[in-house]
Amino acid sequence: MSGESNCKVKRRSHHPSKNLNQHEAQEHPNSWSLEMLLRRLRATEANQDDKFAHILDAVGEFGTFQRRLVVLTFIPNILLAFFISADVFVFTAQKPYCNTSWILAVGPNLTEAEQMNLTLPREPNGSFQTCLMYLPVAWDLDSIIQFGLNHTESCQDGWIYPDTKKRSLVNEFDLVCGKEQNSESMQTMFAAGILTGSLIFGLMSDKLGRYPTILMSLLGLIIFGFGTAFVNTFHQYLFFRFGVSQALVGYTISSVSLATEWLVAEHRSHAIILEHCFFSVGVMFLTGLADSLPHWRLLFLVGGAPVFPLIFYIWILPESPRWLLMNGKLEEAKQMLCYAAGVNKKTIPLSLLNKLQLPRKKVTKASVLDFYNNRHLRRVTLVMGCVWFTVSYSYFTLCFKLKDFAMNIHFGQVVPGIMEVPARLCCIFLLEQIGRKWSLVASLFQGTLTCLLSLILPPGEDGPRLRWPRCLAIELKSIMVLMVALGEFSLAASVTVFFIYTAELLPTVLRATGLGLVSLAWAAGAISSLMIISQRLTLLPILLCCVSAILALFFCSLLPETQDQPLPDILEHYPLQTRNMAEELLAKEVAPEGGW
Repeated sequence: MSGESNCKVKRRSHHPSKNLNQHEAQEHPNSWSLEMLLRRLRATEANQDDKFAHILDAVGEFGTFQRRLVVLTFIPNILLAFFISADVFVFTAQKPYCNTSWILAVGPNLTEAEQMNLTLPREPNGSFQTCLMYLPVAWDLDSIIQFGLNHTESCQDGWIYPDTKKRSLVNEFDLVCGKEQNSESMQTMFAAGILTGSLIFGLMSDKLGRYPTILMSLLGLIIFGFGTAFVNTFHQYLFFRFGVSQALVGYTISSVSLATEWLVAEHRSHAIILEHCFFSVGVMFLTGLADSLPHWRLLFLVGGAPVFPLIFYIWILPESPRWLLMNGKLEEAKQMLCYAAGVNKKTIPLSLLNKLQLPRKKVTKASVLDFYNNRHLRRVTLVMGCVWFTVSYSYFTLCFKLKDFAMNIHFGQVVPGIMEVPARLCCIFLLEQIGRKWSLVASLFQGTLTCLLSLILPPGEDGPRLRWPRCLAIELKSIMVLMVALGEFSLAASVTVFFIYTAELLPTVLRATGLGLVSLAWAAGAISSLMIISQRLTLLPILLCCVSAILALFFCSLLPETQDQPLPDILEHYPLQTRNMAEELLAKEVAPEGGW
């Protein structure tokens, strides 16, 4: 069996990572230079990827174990969408009026309309003022009706919401008349949670493992997600939203890392694509639930309850064998691989399993400082951070443009959710035809272009820049809605390709930390968009969109392609991945006969 394996490796020696090892050493036995020795050492360590590829072939590329793993990562994504988008439905605008129940003491039989007519001042157009009331007086009802009330003051006894059919945060905590909390501030708080959670959970996933980090993220969803239904003040609500955003980003980073390290070839990309499709399903689930439930607390109770069955992940979720091996846990990695093979009804040859070796001692000491010290890792992180910032900024800008059209909030959530499913499924075709890098470039270019056009073109009817004839304004508004939808379609594809591409570029020892660092750029892009849009600036959003898009597209084209390439495990693999063709032709050495 060992001989057959060696033959397979020799037949695959055309792979770029093997080209370093094919120099005619027999002709020059004593001519090894220091550089060639270092390259040979790196090439020998890079062969660890091929060992994993062969072992995963023996385990079964996509057997029962892998399918079960993919399903386990699908389910929480529905809840992620629920907790991310819940603010849209629990923070709906309400029309308040001052509570003037004091008049019922002298007129207990007054209807609500009569009560408001006697105690609330009116606007010039005849409607009731929302934040003022007439000063209470110690008169009888007949005197109040005959002489009327003249002196006004701000609301003293709270507010009433006679036109409201559902209980929301606004009428629960009276966020009106100077206490308003716009959605931008809440989304900024959510983005701040992503900012801190991406760092904390990224480091935690690489230090403690994918399995414990996912469990801690799910625990966070239970405490801060389901627990949101029991908050007593609006500040408590903000704190719980801050906590749940950290749990969300922690699960996203760890689950992508786990799927990337267990699956091979096209199965890896297909799993992440389908995982993101279930996120879109979660948005539609939230929309239907919000439309049917009358109270925002019920929304969190019913929508968050499915997180409790995920406690069973303690017994059924596997750890990543790549992470175990890179952290010196060789026997545990072998046991995990044997368990997976047993579920798939396969047998791993002992000779193949014994070829797994621990990496060099210094490899296990990889830290966040390597993102600064390692040139190739630093370049990947900065480039993908630039791309992530551009995607986030463009996406949130398009979301705010969609709000300008005063669409129904349920319609505004369902349509993008439905469109994102085919957008993500289209990634399967793109990735197979043009690879990771150019799929990201193509989807990002289309998304940022539509974002730029939506910022440049006037919004049409009663827009702040130009006033159009009504017929032309309606047509332009339809075009703008279509353009925004197309932009969200493209950016949804960009997000999916980004996760696949970034996870394959980063080494196992720092994969989750790297995903966490680039997620900082997502939060920065979201906060930048929220700040700029809220200030109603005209030129700055356009300028930032152009500059970020140009930089992201240019730098992204400089990254290496990862399709059909070995998954890097250690930092020493980076010089091999980023080597150009000329360097590969010059670096020809002979691999050890027994090595991979």
